[in-house]
Formats: sequence, C-alpha cells, structure tokens
Amino acid sequence: MSDSRLRRVAVLVLEGAKPLDVGIPAQVFTTRASMPYEVRVCGAAAGLVTGGDGLSYAVAHGLEALEWAEIVFIPGYRFPDREDPPKPVVDALVAAHDRGARLAAISTGAFALAATGLLDGRRATTHWHYTRALAARHPHIQVDENVLFVDEGSVLTSAGAASGIDLCLHILRGDLGVAASNHAARRLVAAPYRSGGQAQYVPRSVPEPLGERFAATREWALHRLGEPLTLEILAQHAAVSARTFSRRFVKETGYTPMQWVMRARVDMARELLERSERGVEQIAADVGLGTGANLRLHFQRILGTTPSEYRRTFAQGE
Repeated sequence: MSDSRLRRVAVLVLEGAKPLDVGIPAQVFTTRASMPYEVRVCGAAAGLVTGGDGLSYAVAHGLEALEWAEIVFIPGYRFPDREDPPKPVVDALVAAHDRGARLAAISTGAFALAATGLLDGRRATTHWHYTRALAARHPHIQVDENVLFVDEGSVLTSAGAASGIDLCLHILRGDLGVAASNHAARRLVAAPYRSGGQAQYVPRSVPEPLGERFAATREWALHRLGEPLTLEILAQHAAVSARTFSRRFVKETGYTPMQWVMRARVDMARELLERSERGVEQIAADVGLGTGANLRLHFQRILGTTPSEYRRTFAQGE
C-alpha cells in the first residue's frame, strides 16, 4: 500500500530506453529511511518494453502512473530525433504537468518532453551529440549545449547519463536539503554537487593533467572554506598563474573561482543550518563569510531566502 507521506516518483520507460538513464532515478529515489519517495516504473502500457543496448524492461504500470506521480522522469532513448513518442504518452505528460507534476528529462528524454510543447520559449539541454538535432526539430526551445542540466521550475532537462545523477541530486537538494543530497551522493559514490552551469565536457584544448589538478584544488578548498581563499591562493595551489587558473576554472565549472568559493560556503552553511544548532553568526564565521549579515546577504542572493527560513524548512527532525 502506498504511504501518503512519501513523495511520488514515476520513471517513464519508452521504446529504446537507455539502461543507465532508467536506473539513475529509480536508484536515487528508491524508498529507504533517508529517502521519503516511492518510485513506480511505467511505460506506455504495463508489460515488456524493448529497451536499448540489448535490454528490455518488464514494467508494472502503464500511463496511469503519471496521474499518480508528483515527479515524472523521462529517461533517454535511442533515435529520439526520428519521431515523437506515441500521442497517448505525450498527452499523459501534458496532463501530469497540468496537475502540477514536475517533468524531468534525462539525456535524450528531452525530445519526449519537447514533443509536449512545454519547453517552447524555455531553456533546455540534452546529450551534446543531439543538441543540434533538438534545436532543429524544436526551434522554439532555447537549447544550451554547454550545461549539465537546466531547471525551469516545472520542467527540467539534463545532458548525458552522468548528468542525470547531477539532476537527481539537484532535485533532492531542493526537496530535502543539502545533507540529504550529500548523503545520497556518498551512497552513489558521486560528486556531491556539480552546478547545472558546468560544461558537459572539458574542451580538448585543456590538457587532462590540468583538469585533474583543478579538481584537486577544488577538493583542497572545500576543506578550507573557513580560511581566507583568494584567486591567488587557489592559483598557487594549482601551480598556474591566476589568469590561467581563472580562465580554465570557468571553462570547467561554469563559475569564476570566487563565485564557486562563495557557493561552496553557502552550501556548507546550509548543511550546518540543517544539522547543527549553531547560531547564524557562528556559522558565518565557520564557513568564511565573517558575519551573520554577510551570510544573510549571500543566502538571499543565491537562494532567495534567509538562513532562519531555510533552517525552519530543512532542519533535521522537523
């Protein structure tokens, strides 16, 4: 029997569905003590769905699962640019959205979401190999090929399979807070947070050792957020000039180094607000923001809320 306290997630498996794309939301949101969701895997009809890569899926539910769901994931599928999904599928997606469900496409699942018309006039992304095809087939969509995912509120899209994890963690962060998202990332052995604005892949002009060095510098900085961190200090750790570090960092992450540090500090403050009873002034000092006023300023700018409101929403045990 369904527990009414659980958030309802449907994973819509279409013909040619890619195994990783199907498995990611099913695994991330599967019901457990730390994850108050219920997942139903469905298709255009209950029964066997022929997938991609030699796999098929025995789904227990048909499109009625979309009437039940609060979040609908549309995994990627093969040959998405050839034809739209069947009309009953498109109509069911539109109806779910009209009822208030969020629709989240992973990789080429964006083509099915685009067929609904719900992405017209909005930003969206898909796997980099198909971005031009998506733009050509749906010219009213603002296709962005240089991001991991796009959150347009009630409709969300992500790039390739790995960025589907980023999208799922992003949704968890919004629903349950940073601590729950980080817990899920540890369980998946995934990066706790990669921003939607991060590039889908590092351009080949960037030598691989440099990219690895920057990853090490980011990890080093995450353990020193309470200390002074300037562009020069970060560049010195990476053993490159400040100018080179700044330019390459933006290409890798979508943020300037100091924007990334600020967001990391706000994230750390979010987790402390969720998991500790420290006051705002103490948290501000612990994460390197100095004063409570400074923390409130950046909280409002980045998250659109205050530390006290955030704590009331996401504090553990509430």
